[in-house]
Amino acid sequence: MIVSDGHIVACDPQETVVRGDIVIRNGRILAIGPDARRRAHASVEIVDASGCAIIPGLIQTHVHVCQTLMRGMGEDLPLLTWLQKRVWPLEAAHDERSLHASAELSLAELVLGGTTTILDMGSTHGYDVILDACLRFGIRVFGGKVMMDRGRGVPGALRESTKASLAQSDALCAHWDGANHGRIRYAYAPRFILSCSERLIRETVERMQAGSFLHVHAAEHGEEKKAVRRAFGADDVDVLSRWGAKGPRCVLAHGVQLTARQVRSVAAQGTRVVHCPSANLKLGSGIAPLDELMQAGVAVGIGADGAACNNNLDAWMEMRLAGLLAKLRKGPARFSAQQALNRCTIEGARVLHLEQEIGSLEVGKRADLLIISLNSFAQTPVVNVVDTLVFASGAQHVRDVMADGKWLVRNRELLGHDADKIMAEARNQAKRLRQKAGLA
Repeated sequence: MIVSDGHIVACDPQETVVRGDIVIRNGRILAIGPDARRRAHASVEIVDASGCAIIPGLIQTHVHVCQTLMRGMGEDLPLLTWLQKRVWPLEAAHDERSLHASAELSLAELVLGGTTTILDMGSTHGYDVILDACLRFGIRVFGGKVMMDRGRGVPGALRESTKASLAQSDALCAHWDGANHGRIRYAYAPRFILSCSERLIRETVERMQAGSFLHVHAAEHGEEKKAVRRAFGADDVDVLSRWGAKGPRCVLAHGVQLTARQVRSVAAQGTRVVHCPSANLKLGSGIAPLDELMQAGVAVGIGADGAACNNNLDAWMEMRLAGLLAKLRKGPARFSAQQALNRCTIEGARVLHLEQEIGSLEVGKRADLLIISLNSFAQTPVVNVVDTLVFASGAQHVRDVMADGKWLVRNRELLGHDADKIMAEARNQAKRLRQKAGLA
């Protein structure tokens, strides 16, 4: 296959932007650039990308697929109240039907918006349903059931014993890790330090040290920070580090409250961080020190978090906000559009240790790519393609989506799934979920 005559934004170390073709064979990029089609067979399929940008598939390194059915149900609340009064009761009310509806709604939105890889944190139960949906949608997923064995305000349906939480996570890992030709990877997910015991964290760290990922919320909100200090006499990042939750396979979601010392510590440990600007603004958490993290050499990805606190799963909004907030904090010349795009491409891949496989358009890498239309009023004129992508484009401009050389979206149509049926079922299950949670 040849994807032909597009503006290729490679997101490679050279920040290559060139008009040309991409030749794809057996799910990988065979050739790229103005002369690439010489490597293709004469009878190969040609997909016209003229008037479009070709970019890597987007990578979101912190989402909650199980929360998309909760869109609009947790408005105008601070983090801890939002968790205790809305999210936890709703998560406790989930069953297989509502989880399936939430997963399909999430994945349709993600894929149509150009996200081809996610790091997901689920609820305490029913995570097989989420991973099965990811398999059917063709998305690349790192994810795991959330782990909670202590904490104030945790509903009985979510509170687990330490032993059961670990056993269920281990069973999911054994069944799913490496499934779908390696496109599904398990990531252990202790929720945050206020809902996890020291034993749970330390035993999860043992799994991480054996080769799994550890995905945890940290340093998100000022009120959370105060509660952690009351409980532990120190900040969560420091306590997590003391318990072993650190290093290249540990991913900290948010990092808003990180101090300069903690940024240096995270960098020295190789710990990954995920910036979630929309969610952090909507919950009043603050603005993460993105520039400081980048300057320290930390691998920083981007995630929309969940529709329960953000209201969408739009990577384009997160890129744009990350760029705007960085300019607000450090000046207009400090953070380029290419740096913003990299957070959702090659840097997102680095968070997940996939930078040799995805995240940029280079020969030999997996063919995860998007064709983005540049032909709208909002994008005209195109002076700089990357600036136009980050600051003037959105999910509505994603024309085609490919993952592992297979089309998931063609001409804005979600392939293999009935969009109307997905939305109708989501509406029905959202109403039912509210009623079960006592929030109708």
